[in-house]
Amino acid sequence: MPIPRDRVPYSAIVDRPPLKLPGDARIIVWSVVNVEEWSIERPMPRTVLPPPMGQPLLPDLPNWAWHEYGMRVGFWRIAECMARFGVTPTLATNGVVCRSYPRVAQAAREAGWEFMGHGYVQRPMHQLEDQRAAIRETVTAIREATGRPPRGWESPGLTETHETIDLLAAEGIEYVADWVLDDQPVRIATAHGPIVSVPYTLEVNDVAMMAVQLHPAEEFLRRGRDQFDRLYEESARITRVMTISVHPYLSGVPHRIGYVERLYEHIASRPGVLFWTGAQILDWYRSVSPA
Repeated sequence: MPIPRDRVPYSAIVDRPPLKLPGDARIIVWSVVNVEEWSIERPMPRTVLPPPMGQPLLPDLPNWAWHEYGMRVGFWRIAECMARFGVTPTLATNGVVCRSYPRVAQAAREAGWEFMGHGYVQRPMHQLEDQRAAIRETVTAIREATGRPPRGWESPGLTETHETIDLLAAEGIEYVADWVLDDQPVRIATAHGPIVSVPYTLEVNDVAMMAVQLHPAEEFLRRGRDQFDRLYEESARITRVMTISVHPYLSGVPHRIGYVERLYEHIASRPGVLFWTGAQILDWYRSVSPA
């Protein structure tokens, strides 16, 4: 079984042929809204309130409700933000969300968002008894909700075993967000032909900032603005992709959403920015960098 390094030959970004964007554009910004279902029967993937005495409890009502607020309220704040700045994001969704939260799926579909597979349930790929079945069920659920299968995939927690990428390619997935190793798309070798890695983000990501590193809300604006400004400058010479990743239970709360809005306001004020979905990035990359 190939290891990741075997699938992606090393390439220095300064040595590659230029990737030309259309018109006067110089940078791509990819917005990803992650929606998940947290089962009350299992431990919560993230917690805001540690359990009393440090002992995990089931059901974990307070942390389940924290997430549920995001689906009931926070998602709609994020949707309004995207509409305000004319951004069409990619919805990274658990397949089960299309069935458990049909109103969320409906809103994203009607707004023209791209749907990207995010596992069927919010569990690491390593814990699944049958990865292929989970991938297929996710593809089926998204096809039922939107009329078309997803082209992209983001594993829960960006987790993959050595065989995951082969299984995704076998099931028709064309690009992944798990391989956060570059500022440009790259091809990943699989047993069923190459898959494209579209640059995702570990750090302009509200989970890393707020749920893991426990930064104050304004860190999202500070870090996002610094990331954009540097990539925008560098893109005058070498085209870059910047990704912004948000979750409704984090960025959709009242004390954080304003910083998200201010980041988009800052980015939208600069010329030459393309707010593209993952599928648009994939199609552009294939057109300017044939296999």
